[in-house]
Amino acid sequence: MSTPQLPLFADGWHLNQQELLACQSLARAMPERRSRARAAMAGHRASNIKGRGMEFAEVRHYQNGDDVRTIDWRVTARTGKAHTKLFIEERERPVILLLDLSNSMYFGSSLLLQSVQAAHLAATLGWNAIQHGDRIGALIAGESHHLELKPKNRQTGILQLIAGICDIHSQQLDSFKTGRTAPEHMLRACQRLSRIAKPGSLVWIITDGADFTGRCVGPLTDLKRHCDIGAFLITDPLRQGTLPLPRQFNLPVRDGEVERVLNRQQYQTWLDTQLKQQQIFISMMDKLRVQTRFIDAGLPLEQQLEQLR
Repeated sequence: MSTPQLPLFADGWHLNQQELLACQSLARAMPERRSRARAAMAGHRASNIKGRGMEFAEVRHYQNGDDVRTIDWRVTARTGKAHTKLFIEERERPVILLLDLSNSMYFGSSLLLQSVQAAHLAATLGWNAIQHGDRIGALIAGESHHLELKPKNRQTGILQLIAGICDIHSQQLDSFKTGRTAPEHMLRACQRLSRIAKPGSLVWIITDGADFTGRCVGPLTDLKRHCDIGAFLITDPLRQGTLPLPRQFNLPVRDGEVERVLNRQQYQTWLDTQLKQQQIFISMMDKLRVQTRFIDAGLPLEQQLEQLR
């Protein structure tokens, strides 16, 4: 089995704008998924609102006030009664990314730090949004730094996203070395999200789930009332127990502020804790009726594009 290769321009540890610009090719290769917009702004996503637009929906009997230009003359001639065409109106959908760059995301055992994989995913989703004519915004949240980006379209939106991700990732990487933590910072991030996620937005949560607590459910529930939410859980082979290991070993691991060396038994205890944290986040999303997709930092994102459907 061949060893996975690093993505273009990436070293797996730091971030640069070139590697996030290169994610445009991944966005083009993403499987198409149909989404429905709720907001009343013109754009390129099909909404549930029927009216004049690009995509045919159905034919029904003509009613007073219908535009005569939409009369279906073939059906009218065949039935002897006037019928009109309805179309699915295309609407713009703001796409908002909640990108978690907490200390726990700066972990990697195989190919990439989880934070780097999360950045690749965020950039790919951003490129995909603007390719569909949507506006892209973000809330990038770390322990000691955060950045709010209001939704913008075209090149402005994606370039501000890429610059913001690189900036916060670099700052957070520096502060991570000092071991500083900020309790409840993801709760505050969820609360701030309502400022930039207007009704009708599609919100993607990108995280390892470690810093989401039960108190995050409240603001996310409020958000779910007027936005669609999806979640990506960024994992690592060592944190999933899928990395092949010898029967006996001494494994150095840094977990937050703590550096330690784990033997087989200690690793199993540590692994159980990691899996429990993930399950808490998954259960939280299930409670919100939000689907959780898994992205492995041990594999290039291009090998996992089906998860982005």
